Amino acid sequence: MKRRTRTNLICSFFLLISLSSNLSLVMGQKSQNTTIPVKVGVVLDDLDSSSTKVWLSCIEMALSDFYTSRASSSTRLALSIRDSREDVVDAAAAALDLIKNLQVQAILGPKSSMQANFVIDLGEEAQVPIMSFSATSPSLTSIRSPYFFRAVQNDSSQVKAISAIIEAFGWREAVPIYVDNEFGEGVIPYLADALQEVEARIPYRSVIPPGASDDQIKAELYKLRTMQTRVFIVHMLPSLGIHLFAKAQEIGMMDEGYVWIMTGGLTNHITTMSSSVLNSMEGALGVRTYVPQKVELMDFRVRWKKKFQKENPNIIDAELDVPALRAYDAAFALAMAVENVGTRNFGFEKMNGSTNSSTDLEALGLSQNGPELGKSLASTKFTGLAGNFSFVDGQLQPSIFEMVNVIGHAAKTIGFWTPQSGLVKKLNFTNTENTTYSTSKSNLGPILWPGDSTSVPKGWENPTYGKRLKVGVPISDAFAEFVRVVPDPSNNTTEVSGFCIDVFDAAMRKLPYAVSYDFIPFARPDGTSAGSYSDLVHQVYLGKFDALAADTTIRADRSLYVDFTLPYTESGVVMVVPMKDGKSKNAWIFLKPLTWDLWLTSSCFFVFIGFVVWVLEHRINEEFRGPPLHQVGTSFWFSFSTMVFAHRETVISNLARFVVIVWVFVVLVLTQSYTASLTSLLTVQQLQPTFTNLSVLIKEEEYIGYINGSFVGKLLIQNGVHPSKLRPYNSSAQCNEFLTNGSANGGIAAAIDETPNMKLFLAKYCSTYTMIGPLFKTDGFGFVFPKGSPLVSDVSRAILNVTEGDEMKDIENKWFTADTTCSDTKPTISNSNSLGLDSFWGLFLIAGVSSLSALIIFAVSFCYRHRHIFMTTDASGWKRIRVMLGFFDQKDLSSHTFRKSGARDGTSSNVGAAAVEASPNNNTTCPPSPESGRSNDTDPDSDFFREQGTPVGEIPNTPEGAQETNN
Repeated sequence: MKRRTRTNLICSFFLLISLSSNLSLVMGQKSQNTTIPVKVGVVLDDLDSSSTKVWLSCIEMALSDFYTSRASSSTRLALSIRDSREDVVDAAAAALDLIKNLQVQAILGPKSSMQANFVIDLGEEAQVPIMSFSATSPSLTSIRSPYFFRAVQNDSSQVKAISAIIEAFGWREAVPIYVDNEFGEGVIPYLADALQEVEARIPYRSVIPPGASDDQIKAELYKLRTMQTRVFIVHMLPSLGIHLFAKAQEIGMMDEGYVWIMTGGLTNHITTMSSSVLNSMEGALGVRTYVPQKVELMDFRVRWKKKFQKENPNIIDAELDVPALRAYDAAFALAMAVENVGTRNFGFEKMNGSTNSSTDLEALGLSQNGPELGKSLASTKFTGLAGNFSFVDGQLQPSIFEMVNVIGHAAKTIGFWTPQSGLVKKLNFTNTENTTYSTSKSNLGPILWPGDSTSVPKGWENPTYGKRLKVGVPISDAFAEFVRVVPDPSNNTTEVSGFCIDVFDAAMRKLPYAVSYDFIPFARPDGTSAGSYSDLVHQVYLGKFDALAADTTIRADRSLYVDFTLPYTESGVVMVVPMKDGKSKNAWIFLKPLTWDLWLTSSCFFVFIGFVVWVLEHRINEEFRGPPLHQVGTSFWFSFSTMVFAHRETVISNLARFVVIVWVFVVLVLTQSYTASLTSLLTVQQLQPTFTNLSVLIKEEEYIGYINGSFVGKLLIQNGVHPSKLRPYNSSAQCNEFLTNGSANGGIAAAIDETPNMKLFLAKYCSTYTMIGPLFKTDGFGFVFPKGSPLVSDVSRAILNVTEGDEMKDIENKWFTADTTCSDTKPTISNSNSLGLDSFWGLFLIAGVSSLSALIIFAVSFCYRHRHIFMTTDASGWKRIRVMLGFFDQKDLSSHTFRKSGARDGTSSNVGAAAVEASPNNNTTCPPSPESGRSNDTDPDSDFFREQGTPVGEIPNTPEGAQETNN
């Protein structure tokens, strides 16, 4: 019995221990699975709307997916949802309630940028992070709150993509249509800067109130239809944008020729729009955030579709849009950040004095976990459904944008835009470093434009529902051939004609579209001119005229506020001066045909040729022998007499004959040229300009004329002309009168104006004046349009077509053909330039080379014949030269000329006997020959060898030496 009792006690003890162990294990496991709820607020608009329900379902699925994938999480987000009722005050009140009463750790939302402004301030005051996935206004960036996180693209990040489209198609103007609130206004400064970078401008800003009625929208669209610009950039949310496109389609603004570009405010929601809405947008382009189509996104879309349809059976065909995916990623990021912070103190600390505060704002506490949660959010990075998710200064980093074209009931992708590559047809993630930025339209796919057109709209139209173009024309009598305005009082009309008008009409006819316009004279009520050309140009800047068809000069200062087309006339500022007869009447006219350098060169060659002939003829020609002065005179006489071919001396040497033949040819060319030039100077009328440059006019203080009202007056003053020396004229006849009177008689010494005007003036008065210049460079005449006008490029191309064809010649012949009598009597203008050395240096080169060649040949031959002189080594160099000169001064008895003369005179031709007779060892004295002159002096050859100590009888008896012993 006792044993049984002890056994029961032992069994009971072990059972108790076992139960205790199991109970401890169960209690421990239960404690490990305990999670801490973290309160998070959600502030959205209109909780009953389908879009809000879609976003809420994505938030809930994000939390479900996060905690399913992380079963060991110690925290759970508990959502507290509030309705802001699309009101800023209600949104602030909802946020205040969530922070003060529920003490939420973070807030998802609000939806709009206007609501976010005040909610962000509340969050910073209470240190509660605010994360919005739909507030896109760039103005929120300036708040710089460490507790504000924008989990959506900033609107300013898409303006570069929009400007790339504008640049790709060459549009020069675009009108933004945006909602009148912080969301709409925030992006406009960034858009204006981006368009300015691609040389496009914003001529008008269309602002539509958030609650605009259909009539208000139609009134604004009608105003836009009366303007030239046909490129519109729409920046608003679907609630207003849907009505805008419906009314635009209704009044015909979705027809061919229009361009509609939607920002992400509309395009990011395009997947949720109905087919009827998309039909009204057909042909529009859009920019939206690029969302990679990954497997995870496809799987999520299927799961979400089932869940949402089950929870909201009354909402049919609901779709996900970009904000819905951003809501998913934002909730996922918040859950990740809270989990990373851990289970710390999630309470609020009351501020000093808050217990007695009189307002709810003063009663706000400080979230003890807020700073750590903010840091955790800032460092959160992952790949979400909408792409890479990471913050820099609380802002989601810019990503790729997708270009879409609304066709039918869907949006077709036509390309992409990246910050590195610009417009691309396909994305390339493998090579992103070595890429160049491009805005070529070839990088976009085919586009269907409004009106089912495949042709690229030019971006502007002449407003068919507006007024005709007002084209200003000047009132001027100076040169009526350019612009002539003739009023007709009988029917109160004005007839406008002229060269500029015909060119303008021809250019307008070349445009690929019709433009209606009227010519409006720039005149006072009495019909006189209302101002200068600069004043007329300024009227275009003021909007009084839509264009100018006039002889308006393209100037840099004018281009600052208006645009010019390409020039259609010649450029430059020229000077017209009277001509004077430049025929010289002085006694030294005979020197003018040749320049001084040609005179000097000719004289030197006359002397040189005389010297060469003397050298070649002295030893063999009696006419070039005798006393020194006689020989010098003979040489000069022979050389200079060739000028008139009167030389009487006979040239014997072949080398001299060669030199003379060449020189006579040179003299022939010189004399004939001289005769022709002198004849021209004495007989032909030599008309010379009275002045050749502006500096002479300024120096001599002459009066200068210019067209009244022209910019030339200011230009002359800028270049040193005193204003008192300027005299304006009002017509070509008055200009002629001023020039005729001259500066001293109340007229002018010169008229300065643009080339076309002066050419027209000379066509009338061609016999008296001449044109000098251009003095200054200008760009010619061009037509004027307002700054940024899209007509400028088209009209410029049309001007090129006109000027390159026969039409321009016909217009010029119509207005600028000179009088036939004037053309026939127009005198010859000659500058009477003298003949210079540059025209004859080739002849002198030939004469010089031939003469030097003859001299060289003669010298080589002479030295060779007397080479025995150089073979004696005892004599000095100077003595050898003296001996050589002595031999040169003697007659060359071996020459046929002396042999012939000796035979005629009965003189023995035995050279050997003559040499014996001339020897000093011979006792027989022989009288000198009368022909020998000073050549009968002691033989230089004998003297040379006698000085060297060589007996005379032992002198080398070379044949040459024997022949030259005596005269």
